[in-house]
Amino acid sequence: MTTTARAQGATVWLTGLPSAGKTTIARHLGDRLKAEGHRVEVLDGDEIRRFLSAGLGFSRADRNTNVQRIGLVSEVLARNGVLSVVPVIAPYADSREAVRGRHEASGTPYIEVHVATPVEVCSERDVKGLYARQAAGRLTGLTGVDDPYEPPTDPALVLPTQDQTPRESAAAVYAVLAERGLV
Repeated sequence: MTTTARAQGATVWLTGLPSAGKTTIARHLGDRLKAEGHRVEVLDGDEIRRFLSAGLGFSRADRNTNVQRIGLVSEVLARNGVLSVVPVIAPYADSREAVRGRHEASGTPYIEVHVATPVEVCSERDVKGLYARQAAGRLTGLTGVDDPYEPPTDPALVLPTQDQTPRESAAAVYAVLAERGLV
């Protein structure tokens, strides 16, 4: 009987403002990891909201519930050898810390990456039209504008996406994974 080593999983949580570049970076990273033969899942925040967290609003409590649900799914995947890439705003430090704690309790690697794009740049990108809707008075509670965003105080990596391409940002995240022996 032959035994095969189980791949080491991890959660890579990309936090940042809307339109910061989280999902684009996650997809580039995911594509590279898959091309190398790694088991990878990208848990896109919009997809999770549509299915796993349908019915939740954007109150602090609902945002916390959403983050905890995603954190649980990611931790289970990572604990079972999947590299779970999570491009989710997760605006509150205590919510992210609870997810980190769940990972630590199970001995599962957790890497927090701050996609530190200034709100002015995010507003120019405005991928989903959120900033325009907020400016026109048709949207309230926009993270980083009229709802809080608490940046990480000690992330594994800070990505200034206004100064680098999405591929460069993904390569920087990959380098952290390599440095930690996860790829």
